[in-house]
Amino acid sequence: MSRPGAPSRRLAGCVALTATALALAGCGSDDSSSNNAGKPELKITGAYMPAPVMDTMAAGFFTVTNSGGADTLTSVTSDLAPDVTLHSTKGGAMEEQKSFAVPADGSLDFASGGNHLMFEKLTHKPLEGEKVSVTLHFAKAGTVKVSMPVKSATYNPKTGH
Repeated sequence: MSRPGAPSRRLAGCVALTATALALAGCGSDDSSSNNAGKPELKITGAYMPAPVMDTMAAGFFTVTNSGGADTLTSVTSDLAPDVTLHSTKGGAMEEQKSFAVPADGSLDFASGGNHLMFEKLTHKPLEGEKVSVTLHFAKAGTVKVSMPVKSATYNPKTGH
């Protein structure tokens, strides 16, 4: 036999346990959504410049990996050229871009045949083995300095994708 009041105590215990579980689950979701809305955590990898074939122009490539909140690459500067512009390539057509979104918990790739940097009016023609200093400017993360090694004109990185 059950004691008087036992079912209502069990019900109260279940309600309290359920409320605690929901509160903890809510905390967990707040953490992951605040990560995505929070500060970007950027890492630049695979940076390189193919040795330019022209004296006046060069291209640059790299990957931005973001383990935090969304950001935007707004511009790039370098001592190698007074004009460094951002470009996308779609359907074989190159188009200058004002900025590129860096998704939260995602990546932005600059690769041959796709997004890339264009260095125009070079101060000198960099040779294979040199390192070009580049500063990436992000809307939230600020500036990130990158040393971009100059590779052979036909260099094709193994990305593992």
